[in-house]
This record gives sequence, C-alpha cells and structure tokens, in this order.
Amino acid sequence: MSLLSLFFLAVGLSMDAFAVSVCKGLATNKITLGKSALVGVWFGGFQALMPVIGYLVGYRFQEKITFLDHWIAFLLLLIIGGGMIKEALSKEEESISASFSFREMLILAVATSIDALAVGVTFAFLPDIPIIPAVSFIGIITFLFSAVGLKIGNVFGTKYKSRAELAGGIILILIGLKILIEHLFF
Repeated sequence: MSLLSLFFLAVGLSMDAFAVSVCKGLATNKITLGKSALVGVWFGGFQALMPVIGYLVGYRFQEKITFLDHWIAFLLLLIIGGGMIKEALSKEEESISASFSFREMLILAVATSIDALAVGVTFAFLPDIPIIPAVSFIGIITFLFSAVGLKIGNVFGTKYKSRAELAGGIILILIGLKILIEHLFF
C-alpha cells in the first residue's frame, strides 16, 4: 500500500471521529486546547489501537483464508464505507453530550473506531503494510481531525458532519475496490 493510499485510508477512518468531534464541539460552550487534545488523544489512540487488534486477529487466520484475502478486504471496506454513507444520508439527528468524562469518551472512542478494527484485519492480508508505522499514521491523522473537528463544531455547527461521513465512506469503498482490482488484475 502506497503512502498516498494509507493517507486516504487514514482520512477515511478518521471521518467518524471527526463527525463526532464536530457534534461534541457544537454541544460545548468553550473549547480549550486541553479539550481539543483530550478528544484527539481518545479518538486518535483508539483509531491506532483497534487496527492492531484487528491485525493480530487477521494474522492468526491468514494462512487459512489467503486465497480470499482481497475479497475479505474489499467486503469489509465496502460494508464500513456503505455504513458511513448510509449514516451520512440519514435524516436522524445524533445527540452528543458536552461531557468529557472517562466513560463518555471511552464509549465514543470505541464506537468511532470499530471500523478501524475491521481495517486492521485487512492489513493482515496485505503483505506490504508495516503495521506500526501504518497505525501510528492513522492515529496521528485522527488526532488532528478530531481536535480540529471539535473547534469546527463549536464555530460552525453540524454543517460539515454529514459531508465528512459521506466523504469517508466513499474513500473507504474506493480503497477496497483498488485492493480488489490490484489482486484480480495485476
């Protein structure tokens, strides 16, 4: 996977965290550097941790399903991306509290990083992925998007939330399609 592909993957994965950060910013009266860093660490940390867990699970079963690896990667990214697109196009309003408590942030961090767990499984089937630099890159990108998303939400409201989720979903589907095409035709 090229650095550019990894960057787009990281951006796609960070869109859920960005969208939740925007909502969190909307619900928060005053944004401080500390709150931005806190949100970034929670979301970026979990976006880096979950692919490692997925990678370890996928690596364990890699030998048994190697002949299907490109299809698994494609289907997982299609499902994740499709879910993000569906959520972006949904008319339902999400409500997120202004709390930055441990419990609240843990729930949000896990919820926004489930897709990263599935992507970690796909990493196990892609031999050219150096897992530690890849997940570190994903974590850093998510940290930045989340910290900025909190401020954007506070200033601009939810205007960009659905667009971010839609863009993230499309990016993940395109990366899955790229993986499938590379394995089938090259």
